[in-house]
Amino acid sequence: MAQRRCIRLQKPHILPSHHSRYRRANPWVFYPTCALILGTACFATYQTSQSFRHTVLAVVRCSRVAGAAILSAIDYKLVMVKSYGSVDEEGEAYSRCHTRSAQRVLKALLANGGVFIKMGQHMASLVVLPVEWTDTMKVLQDKCEPTRYEDLEALFLKDMGMPIDDLFDSFNPVPIGVASLAQVHVGHHKASGKLVAVKLQHPHLTEFCNIDTEMVDVTLGWIKYWFPEFEFTWLGEEMRTNLPKEMDFVHEANNSARTVADFAQIRTSLYIPQVILAAKRVLIMEYIQGGRVDDLEYLAAARIDRNKVAIELSRIFSQMVFINGWFHADPHPGNLLIRSAPSKSNSPYNFEIVLLDHGLYFDMDSDLRVNYSKLWLSLMEPASPATMADRRKYAELVGNIGPDLYPVFEAAITGRVALEGSWDDTDGGNIRRASSVVDMVAQTDEEKDAIRNAVMQKEGVLLSVFDVLRRVPRRILMVLKLNDLTRSLDHALMTTHSNIRIFLVTAKYCRYAVWQADRERLIDIMREHGLLSLGVLSEYFKCWWRYEKAYTRISVIECIMDFQAYLNKSKAWIQGLWRKGFQGAHDAAFGLPDRA
Repeated sequence: MAQRRCIRLQKPHILPSHHSRYRRANPWVFYPTCALILGTACFATYQTSQSFRHTVLAVVRCSRVAGAAILSAIDYKLVMVKSYGSVDEEGEAYSRCHTRSAQRVLKALLANGGVFIKMGQHMASLVVLPVEWTDTMKVLQDKCEPTRYEDLEALFLKDMGMPIDDLFDSFNPVPIGVASLAQVHVGHHKASGKLVAVKLQHPHLTEFCNIDTEMVDVTLGWIKYWFPEFEFTWLGEEMRTNLPKEMDFVHEANNSARTVADFAQIRTSLYIPQVILAAKRVLIMEYIQGGRVDDLEYLAAARIDRNKVAIELSRIFSQMVFINGWFHADPHPGNLLIRSAPSKSNSPYNFEIVLLDHGLYFDMDSDLRVNYSKLWLSLMEPASPATMADRRKYAELVGNIGPDLYPVFEAAITGRVALEGSWDDTDGGNIRRASSVVDMVAQTDEEKDAIRNAVMQKEGVLLSVFDVLRRVPRRILMVLKLNDLTRSLDHALMTTHSNIRIFLVTAKYCRYAVWQADRERLIDIMREHGLLSLGVLSEYFKCWWRYEKAYTRISVIECIMDFQAYLNKSKAWIQGLWRKGFQGAHDAAFGLPDRA
């Protein structure tokens, strides 16, 4: 049913402003004409290529994506103009169309690889899209075609000035991981004597990067022209800005070094693999063996507490966003490993969380970082006229979001539709809205039904989502992806603590960020006007006391929730023991399903 709320909104909002034009146009004439224009543009872009083969391949690659887009547009048009006997019948028709179109596009992206895989991964992370699209595109996080070993040998020789055998005692030609931009092999490094992970960029990326980026721009621009309400040109702009950074492994090595420095004085479970050698398309780093952070079987075998893993993930990313102002901008479970802590580890727990793929980071200036912290703190406070005014104030400062779009932005931050006072009271039905993030309980079926009904009846909600995506700074959009990651991993880990436990971690870091900003501001005033300014000293101690009181209050609530989580785990252990003995108790305590 969650799909249908998006489906229902699309028909009335795609058609109105251009309905007559769509009705008059003959799709079997119009869309092939677009294909010809796209093909000609792509050919012209690449006509100066020194290789005829490159030109032919460029046209083929462009034609794949253009063909998938055109067939999908025709499919959607036919579904739009058809009459349906009921809302359910219409919803099923749109759902099937979403699935068909997503599979067409997925096939084209996989065939082209590289930049197009990256675009599909971005689509998979846009939770506002129909679930048929996001679920289909999720396979791109792990499903990429490897490059032939012979081509990698040629790349290595060209970039490093020596064959692979000269640098390694042994080198496994079968990759242990393949991503959209590179693949990773394991080798034994001669100079250091270490087992290393060797990240090699796909050779064809440089060859086709420009034409692929142009094709993405042309396709998204075409969608914007014919479907102006659904603008994704920002996605192409983002890729054009970020891809050169991600394709430079020296830049990735520098990002890795900066992150190590940022966490050097902090006792944390975060571990960054050591970089041994970095070139533009070759990166040699320490090889780490571990499991995915959401692999419950691995955690159980290593006796790692999944509750602590979820909390520590929230701490790591909160430190990056709210304190360091420098954060990893490509977060997904594939970029995270977990392992038992080595003997000399700095981790406060029996595990280390290994963060991989440092190609893309964003910084946050002090004002944006502090205002984002204040926005989160306002979401944690009970609803009142002053609090709700603060929420809207900081939403505008952080995300360029006005009052009309605020509820959608709030939903993107919290992962829920709205808190008390965000929408009209009538939109929530008879369910009780949470006054703050701390007040939220697990989402009930009644709440989901009320939300679906509200969205079905409230025109423009989906278009407001796209409007938010256009307005919000890319940095904040990437931060929202981090929020989604920590929430989804908390759920995937089947934690026994409250669903708001990780929000309390965020609150602590927000409080500290605001206090540090106040402290620096007041110290600067004291330096300028003298230490004996009683008004400034009074404000300094008020800010300090406000921080200490709030931090202590959060810590007490955390202790209570952690004790409740322990009781829940103990209860599961006893129930497992009763059903299946000690093995059942172990499995239940670590969130594993019953073994047959």
